Amino acid sequence: MSQESSTASADAIDAATLRDRLAAGERVHLLDVRNRSEIDEWRIDAPERSAIPYMRFVAAGATDSVADLASDLPDEVVVVCPQGEASDEVAAMLREEDFDAINLADGMEGWARLYEATELDADAEATVLQYLRPSSGCLAYLVVSDGEAAVIDPLRAFADRYLADARDLDAELVYAVDTHVHADHVSGVHDLAAEGVEPILPSGAVGRGLADADDFTLLAPGDALEIGGATVEAIAAPGHTTEMTAYRVGDLLLTGDGLFLERVPRPDLEREALRASERASGRSQRAAGDDGAREMARDLHATLTERFADLPDDLTVAPGHVEPDVAATGPFVAALGDLRERLPAFEQDREAFVAFVLDRMGSRPANYEEIVAVNLGREDVDDETAFELELGPNNCAAG
Repeated sequence: MSQESSTASADAIDAATLRDRLAAGERVHLLDVRNRSEIDEWRIDAPERSAIPYMRFVAAGATDSVADLASDLPDEVVVVCPQGEASDEVAAMLREEDFDAINLADGMEGWARLYEATELDADAEATVLQYLRPSSGCLAYLVVSDGEAAVIDPLRAFADRYLADARDLDAELVYAVDTHVHADHVSGVHDLAAEGVEPILPSGAVGRGLADADDFTLLAPGDALEIGGATVEAIAAPGHTTEMTAYRVGDLLLTGDGLFLERVPRPDLEREALRASERASGRSQRAAGDDGAREMARDLHATLTERFADLPDDLTVAPGHVEPDVAATGPFVAALGDLRERLPAFEQDREAFVAFVLDRMGSRPANYEEIVAVNLGREDVDDETAFELELGPNNCAAG
């Protein structure tokens, strides 16, 4: 179940088709004509790729030297730019020089609008779809049982998709649930609430500064939701954020950003967003900055080694993110026992784990401070701005 990109012309390829070719292992050479800074921030990591800025092609066109500029390129290329306009022009220039060049219709924006769904094979007393946004690795889940459905960690950009998929499964979408206040994407909970879906957040989101708390149903650890014949249990999983909550459905554990398949969550985003809020408001809060990240890393270690300790090894972990991979297709799950054996976090003592995580956090998600503010209901942005805010990798993991 994939979301279509725009229809491409004979001289263009849409994002869905490009994704299918890459996933099939076809040889595809991407020519990225964006500026170097844009490429460094976010790109399609195809096995074969080149980068030549658009303005160099413009200059080469003026001096009739496009063939010289493109001399190191293979005969067949797919040209990429932000929205498919500059790349269309470059592809036309290359075709005049006898290259088999096609344009990526809608560019990186079209790539970001791809959304795929895979049904999970899990003992959850429900049908569970796992959604993947290939551009960022963001995952969401639709849980369907006996005519009712809940979406976990919905993205605003795809709010209509969840409603449509629930209808296709003969169910009514009754709950929109976030595992935490997200920093990498704009949540779809508010938009779905406007469609009559009950919005749900962890109760700890109030302490994060939730502006419209009275509009939400707030779940505390140990609380449960009934979705048709399935029960969804809230399990405290702080560390990435203070209110981080995992949800168990039968033998399926939806961990959000509490546990990933290859790395562990980073513990600094809540505190860094808090520090930005302090600068703006003059307020002073507990444990901001680096000391706060260290404290949160200790809490994350306790989640993995203590709060999750009684959970069985054969529980299926379904995370909130995976590493973006142009060829990887779902489902993205792992047995909890396998993660306990594979991830160093489960073997390290607390302070070794803290040092390990703090040393491996990398760049933060783009625009995370504003995204957090939007998700807390403290700022309002239109759909186009919301989409642009979250472009790029999620960067919510460490290690």
